[in-house]
This record gives sequence, C-alpha cells and structure tokens, in this order.
Amino acid sequence: MRVPGSLSSVSRPETGGCAARPRVGVVSHTPFWLFDHGRELGRRGWDVSLYTATPRRMIDPAVASRIHVKLGWATSSQALRRLARFGLYLPGPWFWAMERRARAELARWAAPRLEGIALVDALSTWGTELGPLVQRSGGRHVCNRGSSHILFQRDLLTEEFARWSCPPPDGFPDWLVERELAEYASADAIAVPSTFVRRTFEARGVPAARVHVTPYGVDLRRFRPHPREDDRFRVLFVGSASVRKGIGYLLDAMRPLVLRRRAELWLVGAVSTEARALLARHADIVTMKGFVPPDQLAATYSQGSVLVLPSIEEGLARVQAQAMACGVPVIATPNTGAEDLFDDGREGFIVPIRDPRALGERLEWMLAHPDARREMGEAARRRVGSLSGWSAYGDAVERLYERLLDGGSRA
Repeated sequence: MRVPGSLSSVSRPETGGCAARPRVGVVSHTPFWLFDHGRELGRRGWDVSLYTATPRRMIDPAVASRIHVKLGWATSSQALRRLARFGLYLPGPWFWAMERRARAELARWAAPRLEGIALVDALSTWGTELGPLVQRSGGRHVCNRGSSHILFQRDLLTEEFARWSCPPPDGFPDWLVERELAEYASADAIAVPSTFVRRTFEARGVPAARVHVTPYGVDLRRFRPHPREDDRFRVLFVGSASVRKGIGYLLDAMRPLVLRRRAELWLVGAVSTEARALLARHADIVTMKGFVPPDQLAATYSQGSVLVLPSIEEGLARVQAQAMACGVPVIATPNTGAEDLFDDGREGFIVPIRDPRALGERLEWMLAHPDARREMGEAARRRVGSLSGWSAYGDAVERLYERLLDGGSRA
C-alpha cells in the first residue's frame, strides 16, 4: 500500500477553483462527533473516506465522499449502548469482551481499504493497528481522544466511585488502557476537545506540542430557542445520571430548593447502574424525563432556566453548547470543557468539582436575579452563534491537518 504524505501528493478534481486536497480516512465505529467532523471537512472540499460499523441507513451521505461499512461486533456494541439509554446494560465483562473483538475485527477489515489515504484520523483505541500502517507508507495518524488522558480518567473516577461507596468503574480493562497508551505514543498528533483535556495529557508527560485542542461545534439548525411553556425556575440535567457526571452533588444542591418549592429538577437521559440507589433516595425531588429523541431535545432545553453539569470528568460535554444555542445559561465544572465554551459570570458559571455548596450558591443567585439570568441565556446563544456551528471546529482541524501533511513532521 502506498500512502502519499504531502498536500501535493494526491490528485483530485478541483473544487471551486481550489487546489485538490489529499484523501483523509476517518475511523469511527459509531457517530459520536466524528460524523460531524467528516461532514464539515467535506463542506470545505476535503476528500473524506469513512470507516465505520454504523448501518448505512443511519449515515448522512454528506458525512464522507466514500463510506465503508463493516457490520459486526462493533455494530452490536452500538446497539447495546443505545439500550443503555433505557437503563438496560450488559454485564461489564461481557460488554468489554465484545468491545475488544470489535476493535480487532474493524482493524482487519479496514486495513486493505486504506489505499491512497494520506492521513487517518481515528477515534482513540480504534487506530492502534491502522495508524502505524498508514505511517509506514508515508502518511500521518491523528489519535482523536474525546476524554481526558486515560490514566488521569481511570485514577480520578476510581477515587470518585470510592467516595460514593460504589465498586470501581469497569471501563478500564488492561487491554484498553494499553491500546490508548500505545496510540498516544505512536500517533503524529493527538486531537482533544478541550483545554481541560490537554492539561491532563501534559500532566502525564505528553509534550504540549503534540496535543491539539479542537472544540466540538453544535448544529444551529437543530438547536435553537423554542417557546417556554411556563415561568417555573427549572434546572436541567441532560445526559447519563452517573457518578462520573457528578449527579450526587447536584442532588445535594437541589434538595433544599425543591423542598421549599423554589425550583424543580428535570433529569433527561438514562440512569447508570451505580447511580440507581442514589437516585432512588432522592426520588422525591426529581422529575425523570428519560430518553428524549434528538429532534425533541431543543424543545426540552427551552423549558429550562439553567443547565447544570457538575461532572467529575469528561472531554467536552456537547449538551452545554446545545443548551446555550437554545438560550439557556450553564453551570458546569471545569472538567466538562466549559472554559472553551463560555466565560464564568457571562454566559453561565464555572464551579469546582465536588462542591454542592458552590452549585447551590450559583443557583440561588440565578433565582434572585431573573433578569440577569435571562441576559446570560441570550449571551450564551450569541456566544455559540459566533462559532458558526461546526465552522470553528473545522478551522482548528484544518490547521492541524495542513501542519502534518505540509511539513511532514510529527506535530
């Protein structure tokens, strides 16, 4: 297999008078953000090949110039993840055994289909074999990591689960950690969604020059304000209610407000296994909305006064930008990537992790200052609008790709 390694190495019909760009391979078994990634690159004239385990009927043709689909173990894994939206989970050892087979299967299938790819951008742990294969032919490999450095993530969440007397998280089998670390070491660059994530890599000794922040965008056509049905002060939590997302701290902060009938709390999404007992103890203060279809999310966000996301760790929670696009201010921890989306005190508030008192104080402030809260929501909508959907993300990715392909050196 021959893979060209510079911008001038691959010929392609010119688009709009611009010089042809090389072929890029995107490896993502499931949509996540990389389908939006492919769509934005295609809009800019890049020649994108997608390698995925998502059924073709579920893929927007605009995601890639060429779409390669392998149905198999990774497809089944996706189906199980969708069932988790409704609280149905496969036992951890079985699930992770399936995930391991899925990666091996997808790599074997994709390898002979990488002919002509100048750069492969793979979801982390899915490019362990494919990245070096492209590099040996003169191409480049980007490891696309959506969360913090896996050792930072593992240690922090193990500590957090212990704080809540939960068994250790099962999401860090040795083989998965080994794949992550191998990719961090071999990739030409590591793409991460937030400054918070980059700091976790730097803390683990990864040179800052190799870690590139590419914050996710938001679909402004789908997420926009809808009419408000009432004027209740309503706090929204959107996502899986879990220890990782700090649900216990939100419940502690909300209890006095709900019991005094000053606010109500909506939880939108599934409840993880380890958080079920915790939610059961607070059932009297929560309105469980369950899974809301994507096309109804904007209307749901618009019924909120504020989105609260007290996560202990995640890369860049997209629910923040979605809520902001609907005119809803956000209270979040720095470990959600919030600082890359808004300024503390302007479009929302950034509070420390594990601090229900700080959460409560910010909620009290919003209750006492309704006009300022509404202005925060408007500021949030303007801030997200200034990013032009996925355009700012595309700018960051293009800078990274051009640096790798033009200079031919490790980023």
